[in-house]
Amino acid sequence: MPRVFDNITPRDIQLWGNHTVKLRHKLAERDDLFSDESLAKLVETIDPKHIDITTMGEDVSTWGHVDRAGQPGSKVLDAVRGGRVWINLQAIEQADPRFADLLDQMYGELEGTMPDFKTFKRKLGLLISSPTARVFYHFDVPGQGLWQIRGRKRIWIYPPTVPFLRPQNVEDVVRSLAMEDLPYEPWFDDYAEVYDLEPGEMLHWALNGPHRVSNLDGFSVSLTTEHWTSQIRRSYAMHYGNGILRNKAHWTPRSSSLDGPGFWAKAGLTAAWRKSGMQKKEGYKRVMTYKVDPDAPLGVVPLEEKDRTTVSHLS
Repeated sequence: MPRVFDNITPRDIQLWGNHTVKLRHKLAERDDLFSDESLAKLVETIDPKHIDITTMGEDVSTWGHVDRAGQPGSKVLDAVRGGRVWINLQAIEQADPRFADLLDQMYGELEGTMPDFKTFKRKLGLLISSPTARVFYHFDVPGQGLWQIRGRKRIWIYPPTVPFLRPQNVEDVVRSLAMEDLPYEPWFDDYAEVYDLEPGEMLHWALNGPHRVSNLDGFSVSLTTEHWTSQIRRSYAMHYGNGILRNKAHWTPRSSSLDGPGFWAKAGLTAAWRKSGMQKKEGYKRVMTYKVDPDAPLGVVPLEEKDRTTVSHLS
């Protein structure tokens, strides 16, 4: 199988995990995986809990979840081409063994080049989006990468610190009480790194780095990778424990340490809370407020109140 990466330099290795790294890859050449036919089949066959279709307006308050409404994959792609639609297919390595092999190869090359980079709980996602689609200001919990396959994107990446990212936001997201969206101010852009991604390029940035994305032109296809390391798992447990203390014990956490007795107490609290089933009980739910319609100007039409359904947040 051909290599994934063109080249990973010593500089890239030193920056990885703490700063933004832009690398070249060969995946845009894989027509067998990313042709229209392959994409349409994946939309039709993936586990429904692993597909999230959204549409967006001109501001963060005008967006919503979209029901595929039984449309065949080819018609869903038509809605994407002519509308304002963003499809997030999660865990595609579970839907097609070719993507499982690709995921293993991606991280095999990274870990082979960076001996200190050891990952687990890796996932591969696929984004299919309209030429005018956008993703609003948000952050991701695990380590991540964005790989451009078709079309072009512009991404703004912000520091993972106050005021761009507040501890309470991270706590609510890791506990599945809220989606990854964050409060945004236009002046944040003065402090952003801005990158244009072409087919054959990928970005990796610092953990929890807030970001937003706009497509520049064309039908866009991208891959997302997510991974965990021992350090990322500790960060998750710390934020989760702090969130329980803040929301349930009404105590303001003062430490974000990833070591020591305080950290291990929070890790134990996190494990107990998740085992109790409270996360699933309190977790955010997606409400389907639109359905796919390839003939509509935006590729979707609103659902009547009686036809709206609620499903659990993707995890």
